[in-house]
Amino acid sequence: MSDTASKAPVMAADGRPLKRSLTRALRVQKMRALALIAPLLLFVMLSFIMPIGDMLFRSVENQIVEDTLPNTTRELANWDGASDELPPEPVYQALYHDMFLATELKRHTRLGSRLNYESTGMSSLFRQTGRKLDDAGKDFRTLFLAVDEAWGDGATWQSVMRGAEGATPDTALVKAQKKRIYYLDDQAARGQLEFAPSQDISALLPLTAREYTAFAVVTSLIEKDDLAATKPFESLFVALANDLSIADLSGYDGPGADNLRALQASGLPAPNYTEIFGEMDEDWVNLDTWRTIQVHSDPYTSGYFLNAVDMQKTPTGVEMQPEDRQVLITLFVRTLIMSLTIMCACIVLGYPIAWLLANLPMRQANVLMILVLLPFWTSLLVRTSAWKVMLQQQGVINDTLVWIGLVADDNRLALINNETGTIIAMTHILLPFMILPMYSVMQTINPTYLRAAKSLGASNWTAFWRVYFPQSIPGIGAGSILVFILSIGYYITPEIVGGTKGIFISNRIAFHISSSLNWGLAAALGTILLVAVLVLYWAYDKIVGIDNVKLG
Repeated sequence: MSDTASKAPVMAADGRPLKRSLTRALRVQKMRALALIAPLLLFVMLSFIMPIGDMLFRSVENQIVEDTLPNTTRELANWDGASDELPPEPVYQALYHDMFLATELKRHTRLGSRLNYESTGMSSLFRQTGRKLDDAGKDFRTLFLAVDEAWGDGATWQSVMRGAEGATPDTALVKAQKKRIYYLDDQAARGQLEFAPSQDISALLPLTAREYTAFAVVTSLIEKDDLAATKPFESLFVALANDLSIADLSGYDGPGADNLRALQASGLPAPNYTEIFGEMDEDWVNLDTWRTIQVHSDPYTSGYFLNAVDMQKTPTGVEMQPEDRQVLITLFVRTLIMSLTIMCACIVLGYPIAWLLANLPMRQANVLMILVLLPFWTSLLVRTSAWKVMLQQQGVINDTLVWIGLVADDNRLALINNETGTIIAMTHILLPFMILPMYSVMQTINPTYLRAAKSLGASNWTAFWRVYFPQSIPGIGAGSILVFILSIGYYITPEIVGGTKGIFISNRIAFHISSSLNWGLAAALGTILLVAVLVLYWAYDKIVGIDNVKLG
């Protein structure tokens, strides 16, 4: 055979190179396999990966402060929180207008609740301030109307802000205010805003133009009202009074020029924002209030994780929380200890039962298996409620102990609303999860090994300990992982029978999700719990070897 013939590619029946045909066939098989498992992958992605990712994000996300008070946080970044001086006037000015818009959209209470997690009293401060913000604006509106009643008409404001016909619109300001309201209100201000302030007005009256544009976005795109027919926000009178106190109107000849000059000439006072907030609540002239806002104004924070380990982020650094609030580390330790106790109790109680299931004749083994599986056929809530009844001081267990004389009638055992009740009830509920993996592994152990050991002179105990038990360890490992992971995140049983001393960290997570609405702290606690399980899993793999875990 010649060299040319030996280097020629092997061809398939369809005339294509065999290697290319095989590659194509393999690719088709892979695509088909991927299409078959695609629904499962999508389900896992939507129901498992994305919720966990969202939880991890919520544990560090803190954008509510910046979204609600964007101008305030920007001005506050220039303030030295370690000084003994209050923030300067521009900070109070930015706070007034940020708070006013947030109050109009009913978002200021959310921010108060967020900051209340860090400093008690912030929630009521924001709520009460929101109710009083109109007062200063009403005072200025009275002064405006005393000079010219046209300022009470929305059309006058719109005409002044729009500028002369043909004026260049400040579209960048419109875009910025739509973005500001989008982040504040969690909804897009959809549609095209027909109003835009002129660039001349934006340069002459910057604060008024900004706040009027925000007012226009809210009125036209969210509330769907006619801008010219809507009464202006009270904050607009404050903003215009502030701008007129420093504006140079000598070169302005656009719409409303005479009205503006009349206002400026009337001796309109410039608003003192610091005084306005001091009259609303003295906490606004308290350094601690501003330090709390400044410390927690970053879009991402470690504060939730610090709170989860009984620490807190303060203007002077990280500190331990007051002793009366240090409960979470205790709950973490209690959860780990009780989960290990429940796991050990399940091993001790489940091992003999699994051994009997694996070694009894089939008929008796089936009856015993039904008894093991019986709890699975009964509602978890019913089983837990039954333990609630049985463990009471006047319950079945105490009555039995008194009847047989082990416990005095006036000294009954406290088995409920404490760690004992939680351990007893959860051991019973999780016991099948220990028995079934051990039984599956024990079924595979050949009984001839024990007979061979005994025939060589080993005692019953030696044969069991040296031959049978090592072969059953994979089942113990599988059951232990199942029981420990289930118990560390258990919620219903500790909630019902644990009282205040027998609850787990999962109960605290549920409290923050459903009652205190501190989702960030709940996410941080959940993340720490997840990491703890992964670390234990890693340690188990290093010590025992995850390959030795078998379910059958």
